[in-house]
Amino acid sequence: MIPRHQTILFIVLLVASTIMGVVLWTTLDRDHKRMMESQDSAPTQAPQVAPAEPATLMVANDADNSVNALNLSLPLPQSPEARARAILGKLLDLYAASGSTHPVPGGAASIAQVFLLPIPGNGGKTLPGGPELAVINFTGTFVAGHPSGLQTETLTIMSICGTLHANLPRVTQVRFLVDGQPRDTLAGHADLTRTYLTAETIPTEGIHP
Repeated sequence: MIPRHQTILFIVLLVASTIMGVVLWTTLDRDHKRMMESQDSAPTQAPQVAPAEPATLMVANDADNSVNALNLSLPLPQSPEARARAILGKLLDLYAASGSTHPVPGGAASIAQVFLLPIPGNGGKTLPGGPELAVINFTGTFVAGHPSGLQTETLTIMSICGTLHANLPRVTQVRFLVDGQPRDTLAGHADLTRTYLTAETIPTEGIHP
């Protein structure tokens, strides 16, 4: 026979457990309703899409060893570095597409980062709106898959530098990295250890504005 005090203790614990279960269920139900109400009342916002803006791509052509201007309208972000990466990504997408005039695999994913750095003047100071150095960080996959040859490698470098200068005139110098590290050549020929001056890489022939 169960002692009377144990019976009373069991009943008290049972009642307390029941009350706690009811309180917990009520709290959860109230919080769920509150969350649903806040979701219903929140306005539905469409994802933000960058507005389309004019952009100029300096597209290489292996047939006549030229670089030609192609004017497009592209959705471009506001950040200069993001804009540079988006524009160069479109250029490399053209090269990776079927029927490209300068076939190079990889596309936009070939560019890991683009950095824009101010170039100090003679006094060692940088001025707002002054010239900039663009540092292009290629992926190792892009470099490994790039066709080898002095002409095709040079055209890739020229078209990238020309495209940067056409859309970001403040970019006057360009350097290249591969997976964040210096590299001797692009695919055995084009020098990646030097700093390229955009004024020297803009072709004087074969441009169709």
